[in-house]
Amino acid sequence: MLLEFIAAVVVAIGCGGAAHLANRVLGGRLPGWAVPAAAGAGMIGFVVWAEYTWAERTRAGLPAEVSVVSQNAVTSWFRPWTYVWPLTNRMTVIDHRFDRTNPDHPHLVMTSVVMLGRWEPGRQVPVVFDCRDGLRADLRSGVVIADDGSIQGADWLRLRPDDPMLRIACERGRTA
Repeated sequence: MLLEFIAAVVVAIGCGGAAHLANRVLGGRLPGWAVPAAAGAGMIGFVVWAEYTWAERTRAGLPAEVSVVSQNAVTSWFRPWTYVWPLTNRMTVIDHRFDRTNPDHPHLVMTSVVMLGRWEPGRQVPVVFDCRDGLRADLRSGVVIADDGSIQGADWLRLRPDDPMLRIACERGRTA
């Protein structure tokens, strides 16, 4: 956040400086508000660019072993343009570097689901998917993986058969 603030200030100084230079070249014919208006427009433009490209830049920085499962697009009354162009502020990914299966229970895929948010730290949750029955369980305290690979003490959540998280975890997890 601090780096983006510094970048916005630098852009504002650059745009204001360009307007000031243009005013000097034109012999002072620009109105007095041109320099601060250029600085403000540059800063606002940079902030809008940073907001709208966050998801794309974040996806580009993810390792190849990570699959984006979903993105959250929001609209807001204080950003009326988001009703035309919704803003992505969160995404959920599966980090396949953590995929594990047990030969005794090949229908169970353990992986890591990561929730990423703009201006928020990423949250990683270890999860088990039951690909045969379409279930999901978060590996929280109290959940035990027995010696035979079975999961005990989990709160299983039934997922729709077309759930993208289930589909992606089971497709990639079987090849792990």
